Amino acid sequence: MSIVNRRITMTGPLADQGLHRLLALLSSEGDRALIVGGAVRNSLMGYPIGDIDIATTVRPERIIARAGVAGMRAIPTGFAHGTVTVIVDAQSYEVTTLREDIDTDGRHATVIFGDDFKKDAARRDFTMNALYADNSGFIHDYVGGLEDILYRRVKFIGDAKTRIQEDYLRILRFFRFSADYGEGKLDPDGLAAIIEQKEGLQTLSAERLKNELLKVLLARKTVPILTTMTHIGIFDLILQLPTNVNAIAGLLQRDPGADALLRLAAFCIHKPDDALILKSLLKLSNAETDRLTNIGTALMRLSATARPIAASTIRRMAFRLGRRTLTDALVIDAARRNSSIDPASLSAAGSAPVMSPFTGSMLLKRGVPQGRKIGEIIQRAEESWMAADFPSDAGQLNAFLNEAIKTLS
Repeated sequence: MSIVNRRITMTGPLADQGLHRLLALLSSEGDRALIVGGAVRNSLMGYPIGDIDIATTVRPERIIARAGVAGMRAIPTGFAHGTVTVIVDAQSYEVTTLREDIDTDGRHATVIFGDDFKKDAARRDFTMNALYADNSGFIHDYVGGLEDILYRRVKFIGDAKTRIQEDYLRILRFFRFSADYGEGKLDPDGLAAIIEQKEGLQTLSAERLKNELLKVLLARKTVPILTTMTHIGIFDLILQLPTNVNAIAGLLQRDPGADALLRLAAFCIHKPDDALILKSLLKLSNAETDRLTNIGTALMRLSATARPIAASTIRRMAFRLGRRTLTDALVIDAARRNSSIDPASLSAAGSAPVMSPFTGSMLLKRGVPQGRKIGEIIQRAEESWMAADFPSDAGQLNAFLNEAIKTLS
């Protein structure tokens, strides 16, 4: 890319007729509308284009009115902050009125609407995110973002300390964007400001921390970025658990497609209680908490088991904890031990039964009364079944069940 060439190619999603109809609609009656942010950045850098955002001088109520007249659906998704989602030909575009910050508290901003694109650019986070393009692809650069994209530099707009104080989430965003879009050393002014202001992370909501942290874990260069974040004490503030960057590196060598939650587990889950700490700090969902809790349980059991681990033992663990849980734990365990994943162990985990052959109806037919004892008998029969390495012979299964009934009656 050349700085002289101040255009993006209007192909792919940028060529959609619906987008250009919307831009024309918002650019009528003396108003202006420009594509802004990620779509411009990614087009310049050769990355896939996701959502397309539009900045406009049109006020939110007029966006809705114009869209309605044009037969477009408009949803006031962030009306107080000037954002309206407009749906054209089944494609959604986030349209936001130009804004100026008049007050910030590190989490939220009080804004007024304006008509100056330069002032709108000045309130954004990084120079590469504050580029605008018109319907022909011509780029409007008010903050030096073109040059920073050319050299793959992630830089705060203006004074880094001021940008961070406006929203402390920008600390994590700095690391995420540096991991995904940056090359070379981190911007020294930005890093220095982060070190000075990092305690502000503790003022953010758990939901915002979680969403941004998971994106950092999925970033292109997550390992070196996590190393820096660990070195300057970011995780001491937001996770409060021992972290292991080497485990993330090892996990990605063994499972490059590992999802964000598995990476989080490799990074800081060692026992079941760790998941409960993260649930409180990051407002994890019940499903996310359960998955991390189960992985923590599996990791504890693996660490307490002599090596090599017999296939029958792996199958027992997988039956109790679930195939996916034990497979996840086996990969993390290998990463932490800096060893190869044992194919036989993975195969054993994958061959473990998913369901018990014993049911409550079997016991009711044998005259066992409804109640807690049914569960106790089933568990005892399962223990015998697991000890025999999960036979499927009907005679053996009946013997296990009858023995359990006899023992617990």
